Amino acid sequence: MAKFVKLIKNTEGATAIEYGLIAALIAVAAIGAMQGIGDSLSATFTDVSNEL
Repeated sequence: MAKFVKLIKNTEGATAIEYGLIAALIAVAAIGAMQGIGDSLSATFTDVSNEL
């Protein structure tokens, strides 16, 4: 029983997992933002190309 309680109280590695999840969330948000900017930029270049 003591080993089980010690295992539950052990929080080493939890911070690393939390940082990993935060980094993954930031990466997903950055990819989504870049895709939106890429589509907008592509449309702008297409408009400029058509005007020339």
